[in-house]
Amino acid sequence: MEPEAAWDALTGKTTEEKLGSLGVIRDMIFDIRMLDEISRTYGLEVFLFFEEDLARTRTVDSVLEEFAIFPEYGRPYITIGNFLRFTRENDPSFEQTMREFPLMIEIVNIGEMQSPGHGPALRYISGLMPFLDELDVDADPAG
Repeated sequence: MEPEAAWDALTGKTTEEKLGSLGVIRDMIFDIRMLDEISRTYGLEVFLFFEEDLARTRTVDSVLEEFAIFPEYGRPYITIGNFLRFTRENDPSFEQTMREFPLMIEIVNIGEMQSPGHGPALRYISGLMPFLDELDVDADPAG
């Protein structure tokens, strides 16, 4: 199914209502792989923030505008697709690590914004990446 048809099939009128029908709501924690699947299936963008203050106090479009002049990997955020692509290319053990220690993302915001070039509105989820000190890679993967 095409992303737009999949999106139209979701229950709800607003972006927040439609994503809510999938269980995606603010302040929930999701496995990054699930967010990637939602992004691809329903044709929306997921922005992963590395800085809590920006994620919580600024609009996504204002952050995108402010940091547009910086190289992609020098920004305080990245799209989920680019993050996963970069990580998979640079870490051969990434898939195994994700199975043992899922990377959990906190949903900070859900919405729409004007897309570049004044095309249709861009639906998005913004999420906060865990801080390195919050990752417990020494934990027993079995639980």
